[in-house]
Amino acid sequence: MERAAPSHRVPLPLLLLLAGLSVLAAPAGADVPMEACCADGHRMATQHRDCSLPYTSESKECRMVQEQCCHNQLEELHCTTGINLASEQESCAMSHGNNASLEALFVKRCCHCCLLGRVAQAQGQSCEYNLLVGYQCGLVFRACCVKGQETTEFAPADIGDLPRTAKISEMEEEQEDPYLNDRCRGGGPCKQQCRDSGEEVVCSCFVGYQLLPDGVSCEDINECITGSHSCRLGENCINTVGSFRCQRDSSCGTGYELTEHNDCKDIDECESGIHNCLPDFICQNTLGSFRCRPKLQCKSGFIQDALGNCIDINECISISPACPVGHTCINTEGSYTCQKNVPNCGRGYHLNEEGTRCVDVDECSAPAEPCGPGHLCVNSPGSFRCECKTGYHFDGISKTCVDVNECRRYPGRLCGHKCENTPGSYYCSCTAGFRLSADGRSCEDVNECDSSPCSQECANVYGSYQCYCRRGYQLSDVDGVTCEDIDECALPTGGHICSYRCVNIPGSFQCSCPPTGYRLAPNGRNCQDIDECVTGIHNCSINETCFNIQGGFRCLAFDCPENYRRSADTLRQEKTDTVRCVKSCRPNDVTCVLDPVHTISHTVVSLPTFREFTRPEEIIFLRAITPTFSANHADIIFDITEGNLRDSFDIFKRYMDGMTVGVVRQVRPIVGPFHAVLKLEMNYVVGGVVSHRNVVNVHIFVSEYWF
Repeated sequence: MERAAPSHRVPLPLLLLLAGLSVLAAPAGADVPMEACCADGHRMATQHRDCSLPYTSESKECRMVQEQCCHNQLEELHCTTGINLASEQESCAMSHGNNASLEALFVKRCCHCCLLGRVAQAQGQSCEYNLLVGYQCGLVFRACCVKGQETTEFAPADIGDLPRTAKISEMEEEQEDPYLNDRCRGGGPCKQQCRDSGEEVVCSCFVGYQLLPDGVSCEDINECITGSHSCRLGENCINTVGSFRCQRDSSCGTGYELTEHNDCKDIDECESGIHNCLPDFICQNTLGSFRCRPKLQCKSGFIQDALGNCIDINECISISPACPVGHTCINTEGSYTCQKNVPNCGRGYHLNEEGTRCVDVDECSAPAEPCGPGHLCVNSPGSFRCECKTGYHFDGISKTCVDVNECRRYPGRLCGHKCENTPGSYYCSCTAGFRLSADGRSCEDVNECDSSPCSQECANVYGSYQCYCRRGYQLSDVDGVTCEDIDECALPTGGHICSYRCVNIPGSFQCSCPPTGYRLAPNGRNCQDIDECVTGIHNCSINETCFNIQGGFRCLAFDCPENYRRSADTLRQEKTDTVRCVKSCRPNDVTCVLDPVHTISHTVVSLPTFREFTRPEEIIFLRAITPTFSANHADIIFDITEGNLRDSFDIFKRYMDGMTVGVVRQVRPIVGPFHAVLKLEMNYVVGGVVSHRNVVNVHIFVSEYWF
């Protein structure tokens, strides 16, 4: 009966009147190999030249040692490169790479210190440095200086004596080397720079740092706060570790670019070729911009536009007066003409046929309808008037009859809901959910539920309606009227509705249990184990014993070994069954009598799979009763002799209610189903000798538990 591991833990501590086991000691952790960790750090620096790679050690201390040894080895490699650079080319200029990187800084620093030592040697100065250049720089200074002396002091004739001289020099150096007792060796107590004056150790800091009151540590100087920066007006000071930088408040703007000195420089668009002047134009640079000057010149009467095109000049506008009095100026292509004026009669009049005088115009004559169709037009000298129908009014500007918008003139007083204007009148209408009353102006509510718009329940509201669903259904988000079945099994809490399986049905749900071994509990959600051994639905033979487990049963046959008989006091408790065999020796069987094993018990324990295993679970309690013949000086020892697969169980001794109890715990999670047979022993030791022993064979059946 294989099933998936359950998701809930159900501890079932059981008390058995049996024998027990001894306490298992936890293994002790091993020390972290710091030398190997440092060797890994050196290897990373030598092979990869990078200390930022991830460290794979599980020990925090080992990762710290790896990082420090890697950085130390990387600094020595960079310093060696700088010394070689000074020795080979007498210069510290690197041919490639980022001069601002950490590697370049270390290489340059050691190169400069070596060059200083070589200069001191060349000038005949002492190789003992006395400047506050730092301990490491002083060592490089002295090494390069001493190496220069060795290469110049030995002549070719002295090569034969070189080994002996070198040996004497080494002895003298061992005797006279002041750095053997230098308290600044390895950096001394100082965090940055150290100098041993003989009387005391003096600590100092790099440029951009200041010494703390403890005289050892250094902290960064915020030049932006102390005012020791050199930023100009219009620039912001931004503090950095050991220094600062200046940044402009604003950008240079269009037509300018920022130089490396943080200044704004005009961009010559004409020279750089980023202008947009047409081929007929010449580019002329200006501050922040440029101009396009045309190459082509226009004829008289024309002027050039911004695109270089020649356009006509309107002389009637640009020349005043262009024509004499009594004439009208007419513009032409490239020039203009003057035309004599004719009489102007004005509105409502026109010239007679002879063109000598102005006469009235009859605006009302057919077929003209200046007032609009259906309205009365009355002519007058130079004009006319209109007599408009009801619902219209005369517009003095357009001289026509226009419709009166009653809805705008009398807002909210004509209709209950909406008013719509019509030519000469208006009509009322209602919003959705209402209908027009008999008076043609008011609106009354419409009961939409009379037409059954909802699939289940409907409630009329003022101007609308609301659909409702019965329990187990929900309103559709698409149309708002259809009721859809709620799949309770698919809800976020659906996995907790039923203990085994949830089956959705219209408007509700049902819980089901595994097809065998379980039945649905009275609450309709949980599954209860069926005890096949009690109900008699098992198929065990007469020589076998039926043992109930979660979701099934087991038929087991336990025969007592030789010299043992089956006890009649077979225990039967909840989730456990026990068959006990007691020793029964034949007469004169001395070996059987001296055998310390008195009882052999077979116990079956049915446990659920432990889910969400967070701590050891106590599953079996073995109570030990001291035999009457061994007085009160017996030492009871519990032990697990067989069957402890993957060390999943342990046992320890506990005293409860004046009794010695062996408690068996599950210390590792079990992925069920699972069958384990633990052989437990309880030994009564008197004077170092086992006088009484009880053996317990515990059959642990772990299966799924649906509750």
